[in-house]
Amino acid sequence: MEKLPLTVIMLTLNEEFNLPGAIESVKDWAEEIFIVDSCSTDRTVDIALENGVGIVQRHFTNFGDQWNFALQKLPIKTPWVLKLDADERISNELKDEIRSVFATDTKEDAFVVPVRLWFMGKPMHPKICVVRLWRKNKARISDVTVNEHLIVDGTTGRLRSFIEHHGSPDLHHWWDKQNRYTTMLAIQKMKGQKMSAEPKLFGTPLERHMFLIKLFFRLPFRYQIQWFYEVFVRGAWRDGKSGLTWVRLQITARRMRELKAIEMKTTGRIPELPKAPCGDYDPRVLASALQKSVCVEDNGSP
Repeated sequence: MEKLPLTVIMLTLNEEFNLPGAIESVKDWAEEIFIVDSCSTDRTVDIALENGVGIVQRHFTNFGDQWNFALQKLPIKTPWVLKLDADERISNELKDEIRSVFATDTKEDAFVVPVRLWFMGKPMHPKICVVRLWRKNKARISDVTVNEHLIVDGTTGRLRSFIEHHGSPDLHHWWDKQNRYTTMLAIQKMKGQKMSAEPKLFGTPLERHMFLIKLFFRLPFRYQIQWFYEVFVRGAWRDGKSGLTWVRLQITARRMRELKAIEMKTTGRIPELPKAPCGDYDPRVLASALQKSVCVEDNGSP
C-alpha cells in the first residue's frame, strides 16, 4: 500500500496493552509516526522501537502542553497531521476515505472525524465528532489541563468513516483514569483556567460546545437531562445493558468532577495535579538523534 503524506502523533504512558494495535492500524498507511512518551515503566518504548516508530520522552505536565510540545518540536515533514490516541484504531474505511480526500486536492485545512466508542468489548451507538486531521501549521492545541481540543486556523470539513476508540480494557482501569481526569478538571475550574475556546452560543462548533458545558453545570435536574440525552438522543439504549452502564458511569464521572470542585472550595485546598505512575528516561531514547533534536536540557531530556 502506498503511504499517504501524513504524520500520525500519539501521546503515551504505559500503553503496552493498546499501542501494538494503534501502530498496526497506521504503520503501512501513514508516512511517519511519532510518539511522545511520558516515561513509561512498561514495554511502551520497546514496542515503539520494535516497530520503527519515532519516539521521544518528556515528563507529563498537562495534555495541552504535551500536545503543543509535540506539534512545535517534532520534525514533522508531511503536509498533513493526524492526532491519534494509543487506544484508538484507524478503520480501513477511514483510510480509504482520507486517501480519496487527498486525491481530490481538497481546499479544507482540517477535518472533523467521528469516533466510535467501544465499551465492555462492544462498539457503542454514541459517537463523538472531533477535529483529528489537519494541515501542518494550520492548527494548535488548546492550552488546557485536560480535554484538549484542536483550534483550526482555516476551513474545516467532515469525514464519514470512524476512528475506533477502544478505551479501557476493564472498569478498574476506566475508573482509575476517570478519577485522575475529574480531579484535573476540578483543579482547572478552581484555578479559573480558561476553557478550550470562549463559550459562545452562536460561535464556532467548539465555542458552542464550550457554551453548553458551561451551561450544563447551572441547570437544575442536569443529570436527569444528561441521562435522557445519552440514552435516547445519542442512542445508548440500543446497546442494552452495556449502554445503560456506560451512561451511568458518564454521569458518575461528571458528578465527581462537580463534587471535587465543591470540596476544594469548601476546604480551601487545591491539590497538585494527579499523575499516573511513571519512570525515568529510557537510555535508548535519550541516545537517539530524535530525542537530542528536541531536547532543551544538557541531559537530553525535554
